Amino acid sequence: MKKILLTLVSSLLFNFMYSQNLYKGDKCIVKSEFIYQLDDVKFPSCHASTIAEIKSGFIAAWFGGTAEKNPDVGIWVSRYLNGRWSRPYEAANGIRGDKRYPCWNPVIYNSGDEILLFYKVGPSPSEWWGELIISDDEGISWSMTHKLPEGIIGPVKNKPVLLKNNMLLCPSSTENEGWRVHMEMTSDNGVSWERTSALNDRSIAVIQPTILKYSSGKLQILCRSSQGKIFTSWSEDNGKSWTKLVPTSLPNPNSGIDAVTLRDYRQLVIYNHLIADRNMLNIAVSDDGINWKAAVLLENDVKGSEFSYPAVIESHDDKVHITYTWNRKLIKHVVIDPKLIETRSFKDGAWPVE
Repeated sequence: MKKILLTLVSSLLFNFMYSQNLYKGDKCIVKSEFIYQLDDVKFPSCHASTIAEIKSGFIAAWFGGTAEKNPDVGIWVSRYLNGRWSRPYEAANGIRGDKRYPCWNPVIYNSGDEILLFYKVGPSPSEWWGELIISDDEGISWSMTHKLPEGIIGPVKNKPVLLKNNMLLCPSSTENEGWRVHMEMTSDNGVSWERTSALNDRSIAVIQPTILKYSSGKLQILCRSSQGKIFTSWSEDNGKSWTKLVPTSLPNPNSGIDAVTLRDYRQLVIYNHLIADRNMLNIAVSDDGINWKAAVLLENDVKGSEFSYPAVIESHDDKVHITYTWNRKLIKHVVIDPKLIETRSFKDGAWPVE
């Protein structure tokens, strides 16, 4: 009954918000485009994109196939060169012996000398395992796939963060014993690993953390949850231990999020500002990771539309690059100038109107 009431309230709230002149904050958007067109690819469905900067531009990846969970779902890659995205190609699939498994949630990381592409393979999130391929030519070609050690998933959805101690901190989670978040660490680009224990028990259902950094050295994670809010936790020892996960003021309709720490140490998160559904995609900004303000309305459409699973980075020229799922058919790329962001305060938790 509680879930039914929440869904009803969310639906009424969304219909009201969709009819209002919501604050867009779109003056900071300098580019908005699709990475590919439907005629360019063989797959009808896509999801879970990732993006990284390379010397020659950018590289993005996502999983695509007939539909999520289908064995024909592989990892597709496109490179952004001279202002244009290349035709996508399949960089990895789930063929293992005489069986093919679906692929999931790629995460790209540029180590400087190599491009690491983490992804998951398996019939479902409760049974998948982590794999890694590496490119030394900026994503033109890739190594043979390498299965990660037992108990290591790799970054489960969002990008890893390189710490001052040269440890690559990978935000991860599992779903085989409830939704549990943990951290994985590698100091040699995925050759050797260590990990923390789960940061939460089953009373708090969270997955897919994203990492924020502070000038003091403190770290923060924001997590997707099934409890109506984005949850957060803090670490003061380079991610080895974390405070108890608690809800933030930002809503979460059980959908993936991503966040980035800008060079001026503003924190930027991309998420669905809804309790249910995924038909609105938003950006909020904070100076302290606690008090958030509305920044940009990326998408807002009728119920049944889906804009989800964002990925976000800041490039060398201080622009913010975002990719996300557009109605499970396309991957959208949006570029923002963070110097032009104008924020508005939330009122009673609702996205502000003009």
